[in-house]
Amino acid sequence: MSTVVIPTPNLDLVLQTPEEALAWVETLSPEDRAEVSEVWLERARATKPGDYWALGFRVVERATGVTVGGCAFKGPPDAEGSVEIAYGIDEPYRCRGFATEAAAALAQFAWADERVHLVQAHTRSDNEASARVLAKCGFRFIGPVLDPEDGPVDRWGQNPV
Repeated sequence: MSTVVIPTPNLDLVLQTPEEALAWVETLSPEDRAEVSEVWLERARATKPGDYWALGFRVVERATGVTVGGCAFKGPPDAEGSVEIAYGIDEPYRCRGFATEAAAALAQFAWADERVHLVQAHTRSDNEASARVLAKCGFRFIGPVLDPEDGPVDRWGQNPV
């Protein structure tokens, strides 16, 4: 099975194996680890390699080969054709446009699936940096929601591009 890689101008989003995804979670700080959904963890444990809807991608800066963060889908498209993206860039690599590039690439990848009719993302209401990333990627603010996995969040959506 070949590795799934989503290239961008400066990054490669490299699909992790289930083992890599779970090992990555163990390296997170307690604060960041608390942000990882238990539902996602269970799905990662149960999935087979190559399932990009269930496993995360390493965000690799192509020029250096360094992993600068991660991104993922929170599952396959639902019955209404909605899919949610998530992303995070490690502290030393922030403010370089990597989050915007990764989020845009993940959304574009999702749009290639004919089942997808809406790409969504959730942010904490106080996370202005993430809100700017989503706005740059063409997402619009939908409103506050209570997510069953994440609690109170702001929902953003991107319609077909």
